[in-house]
Amino acid sequence: MFEDIYKQILIEVNNRNQCVMLTYLDLHSARQGSIVRKVILTKEDIEKKSLSLNDYIYEKICSCLESGKLESFNIEENETILIEPFIPKPRLIVFGGGHIAKPLSEFASRACFSITVIDDRPSFANTVRFPEAEKVICESFEKSFDLINLKKSDYVVIITRGHRYDGVVLRKVLNHDLSYVGMIGSRRRVNAMRSELLEEGFSKEKLELVNAPIGIDIYAITPDEIAISIVAQLISFKNKGSMSKFGKNFAIPEFDAEILENISKKSSEPKALITILSSKGSVPRKAGAKMLTYPDGRTIGSIGGGCSESGVLQKAREIMREKGFYIEQVDMTGDVAESEGMACGGTMEVLIEII
Repeated sequence: MFEDIYKQILIEVNNRNQCVMLTYLDLHSARQGSIVRKVILTKEDIEKKSLSLNDYIYEKICSCLESGKLESFNIEENETILIEPFIPKPRLIVFGGGHIAKPLSEFASRACFSITVIDDRPSFANTVRFPEAEKVICESFEKSFDLINLKKSDYVVIITRGHRYDGVVLRKVLNHDLSYVGMIGSRRRVNAMRSELLEEGFSKEKLELVNAPIGIDIYAITPDEIAISIVAQLISFKNKGSMSKFGKNFAIPEFDAEILENISKKSSEPKALITILSSKGSVPRKAGAKMLTYPDGRTIGSIGGGCSESGVLQKAREIMREKGFYIEQVDMTGDVAESEGMACGGTMEVLIEII
């Protein structure tokens, strides 16, 4: 049940497309009920208003995609819609696999970027050197553009060896509308290239969008320090639009491909999908985090571990043979927080779906 829905989500996210899932919940009591249906809407579906939904629901859907937060609301006395946004990690494309690219790839991966590294040298363009990269391309910089399909949501960093191919890459990149473009180099060298490109006919407005010299000025010297300055600038560009609109209500939704892959496999074996609907205070995982559990105790993913997670898993096993859903309130304050070694603690509302 619903396997095809989750398979479609995986396809959309793997193709770097945003989408939302609407789950219609029929409440039999304050905490328990049945799942009526699930619907997937792609960004294109939302823009075209492909489904017959009222404007209020479409407004909520757009808000969830922009804020990255789950939201639920009543549409009838006992019927609730849960909106879950699924947003792929922003892709960082690093042109050049040298000494700065290595820590940059590692740090940017930790900051929730999906990494693609491009270099024309096999000894520098390989997965041993860049284990955290989703893709490593060994190809000439000019030909590599045929392999990456640049999108508006992409971030590009140009750090080719000895600046030898920076101009080649930048000329190609300037033909695309991107979220971020940064190029390494001294101010003198950067200004010289800008003048050269202006003479070639590139617009001043386009060139002003290139962050060069790259990174936030922290007087960086070592490759690690330079990488940190670049990642700081990437994070700033990634978050500033949403933060200015939503403030602290902005979130990057948690996404676990392994869980969705397992849910999308057809099987008669019952399983429970656990999703954090909301959280307050200091909790290990935030809204959108998921885990999957089976009758034999197997689990995939986590909603934070510890006694609180164990309690939710126990509840999931108790209702595993039933159908529908259950909403569990998790209190991690006071003594519970102390026993988990947490400084302050918080609360979570968790949805348990039997699927």
